[in-house]
Amino acid sequence: MDFELLVRIFPQVLLDGLLLGFMYALIALGYTMVYGVLEFINFAHSEIFIVGAFVGVELLLGLKSRGVLDTAPWPLVLLGVMLAGMLASGALAVTIERVAYRPLRAAPRLIPLISAIGMSFFLQDVIRLTESLWRNAFNLVYPTLEPLNERFELTSTLDVSAKSLVVIVAALLMLWGLHALVNRTKIGTAIRAVAEDQAAASLMGIDVNRIISLTFLIGGAMGGAAGVLFGVQYGLINPYTGFIPGLKAFTAAVLGGIGNIPGAMLGGIVLGLLEAFAASYMSLLTGGAFGAEYKDIFAFSVLILILIFRPKGLLGEVVRERA
Repeated sequence: MDFELLVRIFPQVLLDGLLLGFMYALIALGYTMVYGVLEFINFAHSEIFIVGAFVGVELLLGLKSRGVLDTAPWPLVLLGVMLAGMLASGALAVTIERVAYRPLRAAPRLIPLISAIGMSFFLQDVIRLTESLWRNAFNLVYPTLEPLNERFELTSTLDVSAKSLVVIVAALLMLWGLHALVNRTKIGTAIRAVAEDQAAASLMGIDVNRIISLTFLIGGAMGGAAGVLFGVQYGLINPYTGFIPGLKAFTAAVLGGIGNIPGAMLGGIVLGLLEAFAASYMSLLTGGAFGAEYKDIFAFSVLILILIFRPKGLLGEVVRERA
């Protein structure tokens, strides 16, 4: 075993893990916000995430065909595409809540869960059908924003691309903004009140349905932004691309303590680091017997272990009892 190589690649692996972790954290926020208010897992969030990615790629392809992509300032282009992805995914999340979840709110918990799984498969096929009719293809490649491909060599074994820095900075700003919204604004106070007790919040004059819709809007918008950043970072998307990242983001939410926003951030970062280290070191540590293709085992093993030994998650609180 080459210990010198293990040490040499450590900074690059750490950076890759942080990048992946912030991506998972952004997606996990959609799960954790909805669960915090309704104690319900929105398994359609994976597709809400990938809808944002498809809106982003369609806008970028449109701008590229008109020659705008090469002349417009890339920060404005990226910001505009992210806002469009957030708007589309947020609107979709609100629509799903109104159509598929709200009528089942008083039903046993298993029923809305089945509705969410059905909505997930429905959205996958809608995306596939739409892209097949529109482009006769549904494996799409994100157009390149050339300035984002610039790489900075920090050491002989560590280099970072501009798009990786942009993804990390954008993720940090959005995570900070959401934390501030929930904890320092009247809207955030209303969201926390509805999460604590819907009946009491209603008696205090809070429109519970509006706050729940707003929660879906915010969570969906975060998923849409993550979708655009995912496309910019990794390039290729299809209607099924969101499934595995969505499951891993759910794992991150459970790891950090589902319903807890800082927990979703922590869970995403921890899971991203574990996955990056597994992908990079597993082959070296096992003499090639196991490679990077086994990294997913770590993600879902973490989910199983957390559910067995600490179902509340790393920062989770005791689930409140209802009378």
